[in-house]
Amino acid sequence: MNELGKISPQRTSADQVSMVEIGDESAGQRIDNFLLRACKGVPKSHIYRILRSGEVRVNKGRIGADYRLQLGDQVRIPPIRVAQKDETARGTIVPPASFPVLFEDDHLLVIDKPAGVAVHGGSGVSFGVIEQLRQARPEAKFLELVHRLDRETSGVLMLAKKRAALVGLHEQIRENRMDKRYQACVSGTWTDQRRIVKAPLFKYLTGDGERRVRVQEEGQAAHTVFNLLERYDGYALVEAELKTGRTHQIRVHLAHLGTPIIGDDKYGDFAFNRELARPGANPQFKRMFLHAYRLTLAHPATGAPLTVHAPLPADCERFLQQLRMRTPQNPKKG
Repeated sequence: MNELGKISPQRTSADQVSMVEIGDESAGQRIDNFLLRACKGVPKSHIYRILRSGEVRVNKGRIGADYRLQLGDQVRIPPIRVAQKDETARGTIVPPASFPVLFEDDHLLVIDKPAGVAVHGGSGVSFGVIEQLRQARPEAKFLELVHRLDRETSGVLMLAKKRAALVGLHEQIRENRMDKRYQACVSGTWTDQRRIVKAPLFKYLTGDGERRVRVQEEGQAAHTVFNLLERYDGYALVEAELKTGRTHQIRVHLAHLGTPIIGDDKYGDFAFNRELARPGANPQFKRMFLHAYRLTLAHPATGAPLTVHAPLPADCERFLQQLRMRTPQNPKKG
């Protein structure tokens, strides 16, 4: 029997029926989502058409798009023709890559993602962490992102190695049982030891089609707690504790407070960032200073508490040392 991850609609499904036996990695998944992953490159509209027509069968019977697969189910996938892409000619071959591993077992893989690396392909990016890890681990039957980080954000990134782990971890996220902590360096004056921000966030598109977020009453509820870690002359290092997980939440909430993250090219002080990045600047920093440094959760298989730390990147440490040296007195720590 074929296993998910070994199905090739361009080669096999285009010419003949594929029979797939559902294993642990796909049990519990909706049939429509299973087919979208198994038949990469097939339009979503076509997936739903073959489901409605009854061409897809489970255990020889018709099913709806919301059917959840069970261990041992036999799935019939009809012939599907997809235009073949010349990946080499287009320059989109995904190179395998490894990243610093913070934790790994049979259920989870937690890595320290570098800044400047996307977590997945899309929006002008050919590939990201997930595609590169799949290339580096061809034996992995299942590997999926549990959550996401912005491209310029470094730090703890968690992936699931089993479908059951992914479902359990998503449940923890929905129920706010996962503790995510970030460190951010901001510009401006920060006086409070602790700030609680509850400001709704609204998604919109700019004139050129770029996704942005702003504080707006009609937006989704968003809640962030900020704790002061160190205060410098004109800067502060703060810890951000996410109570909700909205797009760009930390970045927009800090900009809303008048203390934007340094190097933030969407919500920051653009003139200030240019000056900070220029050759010879002191202090100098050339990217956004936002780092996912700690993640605490219940292990999806055992329920035991698990905390994973990612140290600050070297360029962030160097920048903080520059700030400490130019601050008249020792930085005030929270």
